[in-house]
Amino acid sequence: QVQLVESGGGLVQVGGSLRLSCAASGGSFSTYVMGWFRQAPGKERKCAGIINLSGDSTYYVDSVKGRFTISRDNAKNTVYLQMSSLTPEDTAVYYCAAKKSVYAKEFDYWGQGTQVTVSS
Repeated sequence: QVQLVESGGGLVQVGGSLRLSCAASGGSFSTYVMGWFRQAPGKERKCAGIINLSGDSTYYVDSVKGRFTISRDNAKNTVYLQMSSLTPEDTAVYYCAAKKSVYAKEFDYWGQGTQVTVSS
C-alpha cells in the first residue's frame, strides 16, 4: 500500500510559477510509474503528465507541454511538478498518483490533492 501526500499548492498570479511535491511512503517508490492529474471546478479529473520509473521519460498533455515539467527523486521517494507560465485555466486541484504496471491504464494509488489557484 502506497501513501501519497501532495504539497506546494497555493495562490499564484498569471504568468507565475509553482512547484508541487508528492511524497510517497509504504512502498517501493522506484517501482511505480507516477502521474500528475488535475481537476478543475465542475470538470472531470484529467492527466497532466506521467513519468516513468527511472525518470528519463515523460509524457505531457498538450495543454501543459513546454510549461510543466515532471521529475522524480527515487532516493527521496518524491515526484515533482514544476509549473510555469500559469494561466487561470490551470486552476485546479492537483493530484499525484502511482501505478505498479506500466501497461495499466488506471492508477492504483492517489493522494488527497492540493489546490492551485491562478489569479488574473
